[in-house]
Amino acid sequence: MTFVVTDNCIKCKYTDCVEVCPVDCFYEGPNFLVIHPDECIDCALCEPECPAVAIYSEDEIPAGMENFIELNAELADIWPNITEKKDPLPGAEEWDGKTGKIADLER
Repeated sequence: MTFVVTDNCIKCKYTDCVEVCPVDCFYEGPNFLVIHPDECIDCALCEPECPAVAIYSEDEIPAGMENFIELNAELADIWPNITEKKDPLPGAEEWDGKTGKIADLER
């Protein structure tokens, strides 16, 4: 089982989760983070650290967000690894909680 970053991370990109990951399985795009499914050890440390509540266990993903399982796997193979906490994106507080942000995902 793996953890998956979902819709609410888009345009927020809080990196509190990155800081606690013991295996450095987060990858960073322009306005979104993903978890590499082959590297995640299912430790669950990242989930409570996400201020945007955007990380879910693969078997607990909210209905309608199942596409993020494949999206995390796809993007983790092409984006660079991130291992240190950074500042969130400008305006993150305003975007936090908005739905349907998949159209705003920058690759």
